[in-house]
Amino acid sequence: MDAPRRVHTMSEMNELTYDKVRAAQWFSRRTLFRLSAGVAATAALPGTTGSALAEAPIVKPLPPEFFEVYGTNAETRWEAFAGSYLTPIERFFVRDHTSTPLIDADTWRLKLFGTGLRGAPTLANAIEFSYRDLRALPSETITAAIECAGNGRSFFTSQQGQTVSGTPWKLGGIGVARWRGVRLATVLKRAGLTRHAVDVLPQGLDPEYQNLGRVRRPLPVSKALQDVLLAYEMNGEPLPPDHGFPVRLVVPSWIGIASIKWVGQIEVADEPLFSPWNTQFYRLTGPGYPAEGELMTEQVAKSAFELRRDAEFAAGRTHVLRGRSWSPHGRIKRIEVSTDDGATWRCANPVGPVHERAWQCWELRWRPSATGTHVLRARATDITGATQPDVAPFNTQGYLFGAVVRHPVRVV
Repeated sequence: MDAPRRVHTMSEMNELTYDKVRAAQWFSRRTLFRLSAGVAATAALPGTTGSALAEAPIVKPLPPEFFEVYGTNAETRWEAFAGSYLTPIERFFVRDHTSTPLIDADTWRLKLFGTGLRGAPTLANAIEFSYRDLRALPSETITAAIECAGNGRSFFTSQQGQTVSGTPWKLGGIGVARWRGVRLATVLKRAGLTRHAVDVLPQGLDPEYQNLGRVRRPLPVSKALQDVLLAYEMNGEPLPPDHGFPVRLVVPSWIGIASIKWVGQIEVADEPLFSPWNTQFYRLTGPGYPAEGELMTEQVAKSAFELRRDAEFAAGRTHVLRGRSWSPHGRIKRIEVSTDDGATWRCANPVGPVHERAWQCWELRWRPSATGTHVLRARATDITGATQPDVAPFNTQGYLFGAVVRHPVRVV
């Protein structure tokens, strides 16, 4: 007789521990077989959680004064952030693995199933929530940033001279919005979450990616119950298609891939879950990392100027330099700015709202006298005392660039 399977409680499992379990699962033949079967089943059930009416790479207009476009991705130009604390929807960056689906909210359903729920429902008899059901539940509003894991990637090459792969984001793969929706914890508890649940695996309704199924990435239950939102509004409006209509996850402080868009189903399990997006992709690899890579969860602190690169300033006049700093660890404690490529630093003045899950705006008066090229730098220190470094640790995919960025301008 087989020994009973060990069931872990979420208090017994931490992220590093069950990341090892996930890696072991991923590399086993049994798991690869299960993954293939799961992909086939997912691809065969496109209508079970909502009907995609049509698809386009990116639906909204992408004017060049707002965006730099990389195929299915669109990066916000930093000068386009000026004038508003929240990122206007029409200027919010877009990160798509395939294309934006257009989904009918009337037929959309959120399905929850798995061994971490009472009765262990399968996908075939999952607990369902309609769009109307979600909007009838107690709502919550948070102001939070969503940021691509590769934001700042290009600076590994241009600033540190290192070769990395992936979309060459500068610093515009981020946006801050006011999100309204239902706490994921509320939905999980209504669906019958058990004390043995370990992971939740949200899956999007965007098209299949490279024969690996739809985009999905597990979250530990501890994070899912903490501050994750199933959002249906963005800046006071229903989510636009490019940003996850009808419902998306918002996972504060974590890399953007965790905030699954167009979510249609969530598996809840009493054992670690896995997908290509936490075992094959979105892992730190390279010298100093284990062979299977290191799992990424939180972002890193960054700072940026609300200026185009090579902006011009008149000599002998006073100008106000403006920018924003943010950290996954909460409030920004101090912002320092250098106008001479790091030779000297001055503290900038924080301005505007303070939201721990978003960014801090700041400004500094500058009166340049000498003409020519000047290099600006900005660095943040967060509430934990951590300050942005001069050099970001290298990884082959160029993730989590948090070093101080050099920003050249011209004085004429």
